[in-house]
Amino acid sequence: MNILESIYLAFDAVRVNKLRAFLTLLSISIGVFALMGTGALIKSIDNAVTNEMITLGENTFSIKRTPSIVTGHNWRKYRNRKPITYSQLKELKKIMISTNFISGFSSSSFNTIKFLNFSTDPDVTLIGTDEEYFYNNNITISEGRALTNEDLQTNKNFAIIGNDVRVKLFENISPLGKTIRIKNQNFTVIGLIEPKGAILGQSQDNQVIIPIQHYLKYFSNEWEESLTITIKSLSREDLAETVNDAIGNMRLIRQDKPGQENSFEVETNETINEQFGQLTGFLGFFGYASGFIALIAAGVGIMNIMLVSVKERTREIGVRKAVGAKNSWILWQFIIETITLCQIGGVIGILLGLVSSIALGSLINIQIIIPTGWVIGSIIICTLLGLIFGAFPAWKASRLNPIDALRYE
Repeated sequence: MNILESIYLAFDAVRVNKLRAFLTLLSISIGVFALMGTGALIKSIDNAVTNEMITLGENTFSIKRTPSIVTGHNWRKYRNRKPITYSQLKELKKIMISTNFISGFSSSSFNTIKFLNFSTDPDVTLIGTDEEYFYNNNITISEGRALTNEDLQTNKNFAIIGNDVRVKLFENISPLGKTIRIKNQNFTVIGLIEPKGAILGQSQDNQVIIPIQHYLKYFSNEWEESLTITIKSLSREDLAETVNDAIGNMRLIRQDKPGQENSFEVETNETINEQFGQLTGFLGFFGYASGFIALIAAGVGIMNIMLVSVKERTREIGVRKAVGAKNSWILWQFIIETITLCQIGGVIGILLGLVSSIALGSLINIQIIIPTGWVIGSIIICTLLGLIFGAFPAWKASRLNPIDALRYE
């Protein structure tokens, strides 16, 4: 048995029967593409979320009305929760003893910011917050300064803008001291946020930060708006104690009864990663399932091609047996041909998966992680596909009677 000759015959079959081979290889390529693309995308998203959590800091956590990701029917449990109000935030700041780094914020999208005759697209995120927000969220001011407690106490109409807003409104001049207009309100720019880029296709620089009381007064309903509270413990070692302190105080402030579950959610880096893990796992299940279904369909197509190939080459098999070829040689010849066809489709699928993942990564601005395990796994899967679905045609070819095969027309 000549392995190289068997591989050559597989390529020759692709060349001679182009349409038939194309349709079969397409099924294999789609299956491997689904596996590779799903694996690369999920791993890249997990990596992006993990990096973002690291940026925020290991000792930062948040308190929210509802979780960041709500799945299933849990939304019914959350919809009746009362909002976290500004008065509750101020009360928490007064009674917390484990840390002073407590901030609250609320935000809205699709805002238009104006300066003189210039205006941004209606996609700017407006954030209302306080002086601790910048430290808790590791936000660096590149020019000017951040909000201070004095600004909030004296009710100043100050704003800090992101780089995207600066580029659109103040391309050739300094934004500091200039007055911008948000809806019908004027704000003086006192700071510029250091650019951070985008995550998952969402720019982190297309934002404007203003004092929380102005946000609640002019851009939302204070009694219906639910704030997100961020808290930073003094150290990583103090995180658990600070979380317990915050939970106890929030239950007291929100009058949660003993034995009743919290009327709010506490999210740490670990819980957020778990939530994203559940989401990506859910998406991955469908991606992997689609890939395996396509591969099974491709395996059936490969079997059909090889059965037709056995029929077309019956006389050739008879000649080989007549000159001394063993049944095992014929068997392995056809199995190697089947594996080679599967590997051709697999390589195409791997390349398509990598190219599409890189293109999507560029589109949503995340670093694509090439899952080498899935590359190797795809090659192994294609090999197994050839062994499983090529076994019967190969067995049938090896069992042909050489006399009957020579007489076949």
